[in-house]
Amino acid sequence: MPLPLDSRKKPASVKIHVSTGAGVDIAWSDGHASHYDFIYLREKCPCATCDDARKKKAAAPFAAGPAPSPLAGMGPSLPMFKPAAKALAAHSVGNYAIRFDFSDGHATGIYSFDFLREICPCDACSREFRPL
Repeated sequence: MPLPLDSRKKPASVKIHVSTGAGVDIAWSDGHASHYDFIYLREKCPCATCDDARKKKAAAPFAAGPAPSPLAGMGPSLPMFKPAAKALAAHSVGNYAIRFDFSDGHATGIYSFDFLREICPCDACSREFRPL
């Protein structure tokens, strides 16, 4: 896959802080800087499996039904504790993307620089790259 055509989505520098767990810092060619926590990146995984799971959840957000009322004699159901995924390693994918190995065993998401700019968590990028 070639470098992005939109020059705003071309990284000038990429710093991945796997050993400290601090996340990913990207300075973009237009001067913008983005920071991504690994938890955020794992939640936004672009792989087909994760994308399908997000679509199913959006289509039926309350499919499991509401938790039982504590007033009904039963305590509310609590989700099982699941530790936040951490990045164990990062791999360059050509000159257009990054792939992460996460502590939850997931390693199939390929995060293109196009995609990373589009999911930048700042308000300016949200307005610029993500339609309402």
